[in-house]
Parts: sequence; C-alpha cells; structure tokens
Amino acid sequence: MHRLFVAIQPPRAVRDRLRAMMGGVPHARWQSDEQLHLTLRFIGEVDHHQATDIAVALGQIHLPRFSLALDGIGQFDRRGRIDALWIGVRPHDPLKALHNKIDQALVRVGLAPETRAYLPHITLARFGRHAGTLGHLPLQAGIAAGVSFEVSDFCLYESVLSHEGSSYTIVERYALAHGFTAAG
Repeated sequence: MHRLFVAIQPPRAVRDRLRAMMGGVPHARWQSDEQLHLTLRFIGEVDHHQATDIAVALGQIHLPRFSLALDGIGQFDRRGRIDALWIGVRPHDPLKALHNKIDQALVRVGLAPETRAYLPHITLARFGRHAGTLGHLPLQAGIAAGVSFEVSDFCLYESVLSHEGSSYTIVERYALAHGFTAAG
C-alpha cells in the first residue's frame, strides 16, 4: 500500500526562509525541510495499481505556471487546543484551479471527490496535547512577508508514518506549462 498526496514543494530559498521562522514556541514539532509543502489534495492509502493510475492521471493535467506569495500566519485548532501552525499563500485562484483539476483527475481513476473546503497553506509546526503559546510568532512572520515564488510544477508524494513522525518522498514531478494561458 502507498499513502499518497499531491502538493507543491516551495523552492529551496522559500523553505530556508520558512525554517528561519521556526523556533521559540514550546512543544512545537517543527516541520523538516522535506516536510515543507503546500498540499493540493490528500489521497490516502492506495494499492500499487491504483498508485500507477493516479500517477498517469496527474500527468494529463495542463495548466499554466503561476506565482504565489507567502501571506499571514494561522493555526488549526482541535477540541480547543492548537493542533498546527501554518503560513498562508496568495492568490488562491490559481491554486484552487489546480486543486480542482487534480480532484477531477483523481475522480476519473476511481477516488471519491474531495469534500473538505480547500484552504491553501504550508504547515510549519504540529502540536501535541501541550501546545505552546503563539503570541510572539506573528512578529517572526515578517521574515516571510512579501516572499513570492513561481510555481512551475506540482508533485505526487508518498508519506511513510513512523513513531518519529512522517517522512515524505517525491514520487513524481509534473511540470506546469510555460507561457501557456488559461484560455489557451
């Protein structure tokens, strides 16, 4: 079985900027360089044949490259406690278009459509039961303010869970078109 998801890997310079923000929050489990990504679609566990079908279907997606900028810190709460700390991106429209194309491709190979609302973000840290305070972190977010980058591809990732956390491996990269327009 393969545990898969589709995501954008930010360029090295952006990941370096994000890692520079990390620290100073008690009980935070900061993401490693390999874990910094912007999820487009979680797939979950599939067998080898379905993984192959997914890889082929993703290769049929044709959209233009686009630019993103890091934008604002947020958090996800679970049962009244902080579960994850993330940084947002803008604009959302090209990400939602790519998310929708990926979802359509995955439905064509037999996966259920995505039912959760899509909120584009890059997870910076996860928390256990003893979440730290986040009061000073938005000041550190200034390190990443205005950082933009071109999205030239997206990736199919495999996630392997262990008692030390998740490790992510890029299985395949899919290039977005250069100079291609949405109307073209």
